[in-house]
Amino acid sequence: MSTPDGLPPLREVVQAHDLMPRRSLGQNFLFDLNLTGRIARSSGALEGVTVVEVGPGPGGLTRALLMHGAAKVIAVERDPRALPALAEIAARYPGRLEVVEADALDFDPRPLIGEGPARIVANLPYNVGTQLLTGWLTPEAWPPWWDSLTLMFQREVAERIVADEDDRANYGRLGVLCGWRTRAQILFDVPPSAFVPPPKITSSVVRLVPRPEPLPCRVRALEAVTGAAFGQRRKMLRQSLKATTPDPARLLAAAGVPETARAEEVPVEGFVAMARVL
Repeated sequence: MSTPDGLPPLREVVQAHDLMPRRSLGQNFLFDLNLTGRIARSSGALEGVTVVEVGPGPGGLTRALLMHGAAKVIAVERDPRALPALAEIAARYPGRLEVVEADALDFDPRPLIGEGPARIVANLPYNVGTQLLTGWLTPEAWPPWWDSLTLMFQREVAERIVADEDDRANYGRLGVLCGWRTRAQILFDVPPSAFVPPPKITSSVVRLVPRPEPLPCRVRALEAVTGAAFGQRRKMLRQSLKATTPDPARLLAAAGVPETARAEEVPVEGFVAMARVL
């Protein structure tokens, strides 16, 4: 059976390299090259772009990124079983795929990127996806080294990423952080049947583009305020912020936020104002 890039179908690759997904690594593989191609295209034009991919597994999305013109893909994979399969892709695209065996939580790809635009495109392992995202969003220096994030999450996490005060059921610390520093949108859903093994939930592809000049505040201060506020989200801020400051009323007045407001009622701008006062 032929494929557009002349490499074996992904099911054959997985069988040849004994690469069945492991739950302990949060692995759910996509075998449909039409779907991986859609994810690659949704990240924007790839010509001249260096892409960082986390958790490539057998390389379905890796192949799509290369087929759609990425100048270089830096694939960060912690599972050594996947390295031979990725080496076959590297041989098919000489000089355009660099495979790094590492834990993405501890790996800084910037020394490998060089000049030119870079972006992150990944079907993230479910067990570390949110942790990776917050790591990319919380350096004090801004704008970041990437020009966009195109990432797959569980649908419930995707809804939290894009939520604001108008979506109180999903709005929380993650929505404040993402709304402060990026413009985020859900692009499309991916059903469980698209994966091997099929998860019990629907997944969503989210694209985040950094705001060039987000409202100024210290990351740690924003984390402290949102942690206290959403940690006791049923309480009014004059009560929940006592964990952060001995005089919440004074902080709230200086920030222009009502004392009786609850966390899910406060827009991103309000949290930034409280963080600046703090």
